[in-house]
Amino acid sequence: MARKAKRDLTMEEQLARGPLDLPFLMLVLILLGIGLVMLFSASYYTAFRDSSPRVHNNPYFYITNQALYAGAGLAIMYLVSRVNYQHLRWMAPLMLVGSIVLLVLCYIPGLNAPINYVRRWLRLLLVAGPTYQPSEVAKVAVVLFFAARLCKRDTEKQRRFTRRTGTGRLLNWLEKIGFLELVPYGVVLVVVLGLVVFEPHVSGALLVAVGAAAVLLVSGISLGWFVGLGGVGVAMVGLMYITTNYVKRKFTIWLHPELVDPQDGGYQYWQGIYSIASGGLLGRGLGESNQKYGFVPEPENDMIFSIAVEELGLVGAFMILLLFSLLILRGYWIALHARDKFGMLATVGIITLLSAQVFLNIGVVTGLIPNTGISLPFFSYGGTALMIQLAEMGVILSISRQIPAPRKD
Repeated sequence: MARKAKRDLTMEEQLARGPLDLPFLMLVLILLGIGLVMLFSASYYTAFRDSSPRVHNNPYFYITNQALYAGAGLAIMYLVSRVNYQHLRWMAPLMLVGSIVLLVLCYIPGLNAPINYVRRWLRLLLVAGPTYQPSEVAKVAVVLFFAARLCKRDTEKQRRFTRRTGTGRLLNWLEKIGFLELVPYGVVLVVVLGLVVFEPHVSGALLVAVGAAAVLLVSGISLGWFVGLGGVGVAMVGLMYITTNYVKRKFTIWLHPELVDPQDGGYQYWQGIYSIASGGLLGRGLGESNQKYGFVPEPENDMIFSIAVEELGLVGAFMILLLFSLLILRGYWIALHARDKFGMLATVGIITLLSAQVFLNIGVVTGLIPNTGISLPFFSYGGTALMIQLAEMGVILSISRQIPAPRKD
């Protein structure tokens, strides 16, 4: 009996099966591997002295969970990289609506999982399971939604209104300066940022705004709007500083840590600085940190970079920053060579989110900026956040599969 002929691949299937970008993939895997090693080194003492029913003095608690999530995240990254990223065009609005619903659930008692009266978390199954921050989903959803809409910007015709009425002339002027074009994006940002800010999660709102701004800027929106909106943002931060003790306290600890009680808000800052300073040029050696033994708060989370510097020294810290820099630069290279504008905008938004998160975390640890509560990608403990980060890398790898091959002369 003759064998059944194989079905010819469609053009879409051929594009989705192109070679992925190996330099980008290798940088992700290297950073993930280093992050897991540093997480185990930074967390085993914290886990060992934690007698809660969840940890039960198990020194391998954090690394075991993180490794499992890393494995699941790598599988998700691979599956996402095999999917044609063009499907994200129609999925983006659904993702945005879903993320807004999740953010609303953070305000509903019984469904949310508040920690210290902060409503940033939901449980994976709403009533049980590990927690995650819907803002992590929202920042990617906003980037993809903006990219899906703005990629058609060059083909859309400018709207015209009647010139016979004052309203029509006003609308024509607003269309000319680009205001009407920005209205739908502004509405989305007001809704998402409002829900995130009042959790409260100011740093999460900042990340959402940065990702959205990157996509808008690269799409060709006038730079003047960013100057104006940046001024509004600064004014809002100033207003929050005046009216909100939460923001004022963060700025006070940052600007005058010597005036803050070391056992209160200034404790984390000083212990992180001591950890970095004691690392020297080559570090104390892997696993030899002293500050992780009950001194640096949350060494497995926001402050993990200070432990890495203490153990690996200035040289090790430089290598970590170099790897992140190479990953970010390679991401922007993929954006420049993307097959279409949607792929370019999506890659720019995701890579800008990653670079902003790295800057904010390391800036806090080194005292460059106020405390933001942002984790370090691939290093800080947080399984669901790690899976989302790896899924984002999968989107970029999917986009890299469709980079046009160079022409042969």
